[in-house]
Amino acid sequence: MARLFRWLLRLTAGTILLGVAAALLVYFLAAQSLPDYNKEIALPGPTAPVEIVRDNANVPHIFGSFGASDEDVFFGLGYAHAQDRLWQMAVMRRTAQGRLSEVFGVRTVKTDSFLRRLDLYGTARRSVSAQSPEALSALKAYAAGVNARLQEINEDALGRGAPEMFLFNMPIAPWQPADSIAMMKLMALQLSSQLQEEILRAQTSIALDDPARLSDILPDVPGAGTATLPEYTSLFPELNGLTLQEPQVAALMPVAPRGLGGASNAWAAAPSRSASGGTLLANDPHLNLTAPGAWYLARLELGTGGVIGGTIPGIPAVLTGRTQQMGWGLTSSYLDDQDLFIEKINPDNAQEYLSPNGYKDFVTRPSIVQIKGSAPLTLTLRWTENGPVLPGSLFDLASITPPGHVVSLGWTALSETDTSLTAALELMRANSIEQAIAAGEQFIAPSQNLTLVDSDGIALKTIGAMPERDLRNQSQGRLPNQGWRRENRWQGRLPYAANPEFIDPRGGILGNTNNKLVERPFPNHVSYNWGDTQRINRWRRLMQAREVHTRDSFIEAQLDAVSYSAQTLLPLIGADLWYAEEAAPEGTRERQRHIALSLLAEWNGEMNEHLPEPLIYASWVRALQKRLIEDDLGPLSDAFSRVDPLFLERVFRDVDGASAWCNVQQSAPTETCTDMARRALDDALVYISEKYGSRLETLRWGDAHQATQDHEILGDVPLLRHFVNIRQSTSGGDNTLQRGLTSGQEPEPFNNVHAAGYRGVYDFADPDSSVFIIATGQSGHFLSRYYDDMAQFWRRGEYIPMSLDENLARAAAVGITRILPRQ
Repeated sequence: MARLFRWLLRLTAGTILLGVAAALLVYFLAAQSLPDYNKEIALPGPTAPVEIVRDNANVPHIFGSFGASDEDVFFGLGYAHAQDRLWQMAVMRRTAQGRLSEVFGVRTVKTDSFLRRLDLYGTARRSVSAQSPEALSALKAYAAGVNARLQEINEDALGRGAPEMFLFNMPIAPWQPADSIAMMKLMALQLSSQLQEEILRAQTSIALDDPARLSDILPDVPGAGTATLPEYTSLFPELNGLTLQEPQVAALMPVAPRGLGGASNAWAAAPSRSASGGTLLANDPHLNLTAPGAWYLARLELGTGGVIGGTIPGIPAVLTGRTQQMGWGLTSSYLDDQDLFIEKINPDNAQEYLSPNGYKDFVTRPSIVQIKGSAPLTLTLRWTENGPVLPGSLFDLASITPPGHVVSLGWTALSETDTSLTAALELMRANSIEQAIAAGEQFIAPSQNLTLVDSDGIALKTIGAMPERDLRNQSQGRLPNQGWRRENRWQGRLPYAANPEFIDPRGGILGNTNNKLVERPFPNHVSYNWGDTQRINRWRRLMQAREVHTRDSFIEAQLDAVSYSAQTLLPLIGADLWYAEEAAPEGTRERQRHIALSLLAEWNGEMNEHLPEPLIYASWVRALQKRLIEDDLGPLSDAFSRVDPLFLERVFRDVDGASAWCNVQQSAPTETCTDMARRALDDALVYISEKYGSRLETLRWGDAHQATQDHEILGDVPLLRHFVNIRQSTSGGDNTLQRGLTSGQEPEPFNNVHAAGYRGVYDFADPDSSVFIIATGQSGHFLSRYYDDMAQFWRRGEYIPMSLDENLARAAAVGITRILPRQ
């Protein structure tokens, strides 16, 4: 027995030692890919020495030595991006190419199929020749910098460049100028939402028994009305009685679910409204939260001067930031730049579709998707004159497609002469609002609102191609249209002058929170589907509360967590419930209801992570919307996973008979809106009790509202996820200026999944006092100290300096890389 025990002990000890040795080996190999920021190296590509000075936040300041060109600086940016975000860049490029399944297997086949059908990468390749000579030189220099890092990794055995490369066999081809253009197009896809809105509007039109109720559940933004739309089934009667299913989204699909498209805040103050006498600008673009984040901070010293701000790895441009003379910020414009077309197939020849001039052949091309661990999949890609044909399985398109028809997509980003990157590069060199607006004319997609300030002026200009539609368009681009009718087709692009523009407004302040910008008749309407309608009300109140503003007051507004929606909705839905019942015995449903209403009655609407009221409010309105729509929409109600304040307000104010939603059609009694509010509150309290605890006073919104900055590939891997994911308690909510959009999906419907990955505030009275921050860190390497070092600053609402002072960057540098031309 003693001998057996000794052998078991030896085996156990040996197993533990082997496990430790394996872990140490993995750690050693992964650590090999950590970049050395303090070195001198000779690389092919630059024409003169380049210095990358990394300040104490690991922000690279890239300088060319005497005799260096702007191309040498772009080389340095490509090298820095590849040092810190190589894996991220490689995955994004494969996404655009439709080649994820070569690495990740069957889970990404649907994504690859979608991107192949769009031919996003093909349009990027064909757009290379459309760039200006200066832009093409910058793209080539940037690519050379990325490739120099790849060569260094191979020559010096630097751990394959990223730890993920040891887990996935993903060869990396040399970077090309087309890859950067494809990154911009992929960004456009991630920020677009019109396609999903058209599908949902068509599905909802089919599902509702009363067509008048469509304007309740998918309300127009308040303001002047628009022309009445036809019912979708009147355009396609074959769809009457169709059963709708819950839509499915593929893994790694680069199209945001409804509500998770682009969002952002930006506002500016003229010198007359600034305490310092200089212009002010604040910007915080909102994107899906991931680790690493989308943004990467950088400073470039170009021939026209220094430029600093937020870049996207893979794209050689500062997309939001400032120079010494000018600052610019981005917000999603919600421009209606996508349309779905229902195409009629020739019943006698399935290779033809109907056009205004008769039947025409589809343009077709085979495409083979290689799948790791499975047989390859051969796709037949098809295009019509309106755009690429999409399969019925995608976004549940089959539910809105009549028999004998297919759906094609018209989208401005599919342009083969896309000069958006040229525009972005010219914007960095602009030194006045006029020059910046002129540069924006070449921007195609994604459409953005460009907020601008220079030394004495402020402006806002919508950039991006606006499709020109016929005045006779059947659905005004709001529903999928009959693609064979000439009046439904795009007529080209509207002139750039038609894009909304505001320069030096009399009030001295302008801003955008994705709200409705203009009310113009179709077809100059810009959009019918705008972003958040609530944040702008809170912003207006904060801006008007002061005669003059400062950098700090702009920061205060950027971090404001008061919900205008909560302040508006609670008096409506609780109007007949406040203190309607006397205090009941402890532990009873009535007692819980009384406590909840008492807390909410004293609450100012601040979605503070340390308070219980935001969780009670969010659970109540979520349960209320669910009760209101489930019996009318059935499975489709799952598509409305987040609360729409406009819908609830219409119902409880009974706008145009909207209170009809309160009555449950399948029940004999007639329910009132007060009944529904009471029942929904009880639902919410039961849900809270089961998930978070029954003592309402001790709840914390932040425990439910966790920022989910997860690694997109490794985030679900047991054990490893604890190293790669960043989770933090956060304030804010769906409709606050400090936006923290909730997931809306079980099991964690209040997780913060979409927020400001970048924040910047610039004061041009003292430009070097400007500040910025990103949500995670500069590095994409989870063993790096810079992987998540900014996350706590971001959560607490803190910033780091945005200085163009070279001496400050050098004084606290964590490393200086000197790149010499290799002879």
